[in-house]
Amino acid sequence: MRPLSIIKVPLLFLIFIEFQIVISSRAVAQESRDLRVAFWNFENFFDPFVDSTRVYNEFTENGSQHWTKSRFYKKRNNLYKAILAISENKPLAVLGIAEIENEYVLKMLFIQTPLQTHNYRIVHYEGDDKRGIDVAMVYCIDKLQLVYTEPVKVRNPKNPKYKTRDILYAKFFDRRGDTLHVFVNHWPSRYGGERETIKLRALAANTLRHKVDSLFSLPQPIPKIIIMGDFNDTPDDPSIKDILCKDKSLINLFAENKKLGFEGTLKHQYNWQIFDQIIVSNSLYINKEGLVYKPNSAQIFHADFLFEKDETYGGAKLFRTYVGPKYYGGYSDHLPVYIDLIFK
Repeated sequence: MRPLSIIKVPLLFLIFIEFQIVISSRAVAQESRDLRVAFWNFENFFDPFVDSTRVYNEFTENGSQHWTKSRFYKKRNNLYKAILAISENKPLAVLGIAEIENEYVLKMLFIQTPLQTHNYRIVHYEGDDKRGIDVAMVYCIDKLQLVYTEPVKVRNPKNPKYKTRDILYAKFFDRRGDTLHVFVNHWPSRYGGERETIKLRALAANTLRHKVDSLFSLPQPIPKIIIMGDFNDTPDDPSIKDILCKDKSLINLFAENKKLGFEGTLKHQYNWQIFDQIIVSNSLYINKEGLVYKPNSAQIFHADFLFEKDETYGGAKLFRTYVGPKYYGGYSDHLPVYIDLIFK
């Protein structure tokens, strides 16, 4: 092999050292940043194709919603721009998502847009919802390492035929070796009446609480848990207050709406309600070392572009994609929520 000249050796060495300094400084800067964890119900993010395996195909060009490719791409572009705003143009550690049809729409959103620069990876399972809408999760591989994931089925012992959306569970390691357990939820809706459906959300709450208790039963250290989702109930409803958060082991960060920056995550006539929430384990809330919750960071994201004037009930309302069969071309019928985690 021909030896390097005396002149070339130091040049290569200096380039190598400079490269190492740049990489190291980026790693330190990235590690020192907060980890933002967010959730958003996308409101019927379907692809525009007919699925012959499903009965429900209303979100297609010839379906009742007349969901065309151009409408799909407009929705996709709306979502990625909003996500960049939520994350302040930095990678989110985790984003929990509700109301997506399949992995295709996730790939189109996170791989085929500027979001691709944030090194997101997708966690998704096909669920049992009759309309074909699922929950999902994306995470940044520069911030978290995925260890394990599974869909948690919600089943009714009294009705074996009952099916609803899964609860998505994932276990992560952070960059310093701490363990984080994350659950993404989209509980049964109030369609058909709040009282008539209360037992269905109680069923989901009991299923999730059983899974959480199984984590708490593990040997030390006490697990650090994040639970997020569209619960179709408020923090004061029995499914949340009396079942899921029945003791001090779980803290609902969205129970005090005066600290959240906005009055609710969705609007029904005159009233704003908080259906979208993030709940953390007490171990994440009060811990003095490792990965911990950043005090007062729980927020409802409420950028102006997510709203339009409410001509019927006054004030503002959410700029939705659809209202019934009528297409508006907006973002969602829910506002996103987020929290920040820090290292101590």
